[in-house]
Amino acid sequence: SMPSEMLLKIFSYLDAVSLLSVGCVNKRFYELANDNGIWLKLYSSSLQPKWTIWKMKSKQTEAVSLGCAALHDKKPGYWKKEYIFKQTSAFKTRVMRLVKLLDPYTGLPCKNKEAMKVSGLSWIIVLKDKNGKEHAIEKPNLSFKDTSVTILWYGTDWPCLDSLSTLKLFGVTPLLPDQSRPPSKNGPRRFSLIAEYHLANLTESSVAVGTDELVQLFSLSPGLLVGIWKEKNEIAFVMASLHYNRLLERSILGSATAQYAPPPNKPLLDDIDPEYGLHDYSLHLDLHGRSCMYLCGTFKGLFCRKGDIENGYLRLTVVSLNDNRKHLPIIGTLGICWETDVFKGNVKDCFVMDLTLLDETGKPFWCFSAPVYMELSSRSSGLYDYMGHIYAADYSDSEGKVCVEFVWLEETKEYIIVSLVLYVSTKKVNSWYGTNY
Repeated sequence: SMPSEMLLKIFSYLDAVSLLSVGCVNKRFYELANDNGIWLKLYSSSLQPKWTIWKMKSKQTEAVSLGCAALHDKKPGYWKKEYIFKQTSAFKTRVMRLVKLLDPYTGLPCKNKEAMKVSGLSWIIVLKDKNGKEHAIEKPNLSFKDTSVTILWYGTDWPCLDSLSTLKLFGVTPLLPDQSRPPSKNGPRRFSLIAEYHLANLTESSVAVGTDELVQLFSLSPGLLVGIWKEKNEIAFVMASLHYNRLLERSILGSATAQYAPPPNKPLLDDIDPEYGLHDYSLHLDLHGRSCMYLCGTFKGLFCRKGDIENGYLRLTVVSLNDNRKHLPIIGTLGICWETDVFKGNVKDCFVMDLTLLDETGKPFWCFSAPVYMELSSRSSGLYDYMGHIYAADYSDSEGKVCVEFVWLEETKEYIIVSLVLYVSTKKVNSWYGTNY
């Protein structure tokens, strides 16, 4: 029963976040909270620092003339959209500025954690059932590594696996972040779609990574692990591994329905004979099991000649089977650690691989973070330098393949990497350089 004029007067004392919240109460509040007069005042106040050099009289005259024209010519909600656009644009610029400083060791931004903290970034998954109903799962556990972040969700009230159709991974930031106070989980937020996965017939259509006494792991590309309770055939947990390369862009610059598309690479002119092929590439490789690190290594001076191109791939040999001087020991026993509200476990013979391949100019050429599992290799009988079985672990996507071979030393109870070869897709190279391999 309160008159609209009185409500507008009350709303005029609210800040932007409170206005957006009160607009969710009902249709009448939404229309009043879109009032151009209120939002123009907020928009004008956001320009205040630029007016300090003006005289007070000219500032007031400009504000009055601007207000009169803006209120009569614009549709309801216009200045609300303008204010939000201005604030979000300034916020994105501030966050992106933080990630321009690169780590010379990895070639990736070295202020990722700081940028994530400033942005108020968090990640959620949304499970959608076959009837269209959505279930948002928040409050994940985070584990930061040199080149990736691992995110783990678990709970006791998840919907039945057989009823689910898709899983969506979102980056979530406050719509109007305020540096002076931490972001409110109840305030308006912005969703950026990172990836979408299909869960129909999960156990039949997905890759089985490993199993222990309680759960079985299934891998979904890119970089998602789904743990299934053995007895109930229900979801126990979901683990996502996200590489830092373009992570903030994908988590902030996309929309709730469309993923962020990075701009194409602008190649530099290379005066080296094209018959030389790829040269001066660098690789940074991390192997971990979410909570523990097994290997962290950097390899420089990688190259391949045009003669190494075969079946649509360029081969980069990082560790050779025949050169035992470069063989790498693995710290600890390979496995992926998991946990829920009640149980914890470790699925052996699988791990998370973080790969960062830099081109000759130091730009990230191929990056991923994904779960990988090991299998017994038929080459175990051909290696005489080590007394033990050989295991193979392979990964592939649209940009390339990774083939790793381990030998298990029974005497010292450790794995040794005896072969590591990258196969880079010629389509990726051609689109990167504008060439035709």
